[in-house]
Amino acid sequence: MDSEARTASNIQYSDDSNVYKWVPLSLTLVEYPEGDIIGKLFALISLAPFGIAAGFVALILFRRDLHTVTFFLGTICSEALNYILKHLICEKRPLHREDVHVEYGMPSSHAQFVSFFASYIMYFVFIRLHHMNNNTIIENISKILIIVSSMTVAVLVCISRIYLHYHTVSQVLWGVIVGFLFATAWFALTSLVLTPLFPHIVTW
Repeated sequence: MDSEARTASNIQYSDDSNVYKWVPLSLTLVEYPEGDIIGKLFALISLAPFGIAAGFVALILFRRDLHTVTFFLGTICSEALNYILKHLICEKRPLHREDVHVEYGMPSSHAQFVSFFASYIMYFVFIRLHHMNNNTIIENISKILIIVSSMTVAVLVCISRIYLHYHTVSQVLWGVIVGFLFATAWFALTSLVLTPLFPHIVTW
């Protein structure tokens, strides 16, 4: 974040009786070292979870596919689990930032989010799509591209959180582990319990 934005975040506005302190919305605020091109690139990459979430909403609105809905519900539950873990462990981030209102960093929510997403995509492609018998060369190449692109985004987001000093290596690694384990459990729940109920739910 540049110096003007940092100064603006501390501006106080006053009228006759009240004093207001203006603060940024920390949900999408990402800082990077001034003049660091790589840092700026990683800052943009670290916003990937918000793009993924927007994609979920678009797919749900236009396709109304129940599996997409359960996938999205899984990401929400994963984020809720991350919030609980952070406030139970209460481990600080490596660098204190005044604009980050939740200073707990164990496990990394970004790492957990992308790990859950990439792991679920992997299970979906290898297990669910495999049963559809679409084994042409084009289909196989598209499956590989989907998995590789998901994993690449996940790795880059994890690296960005360490590079920008939002999390330690252990916080990111535990985020990846928790995201993978929760994706495994959620995919099993979706496949074994929820999917058989989909035809009945559609009749509603």
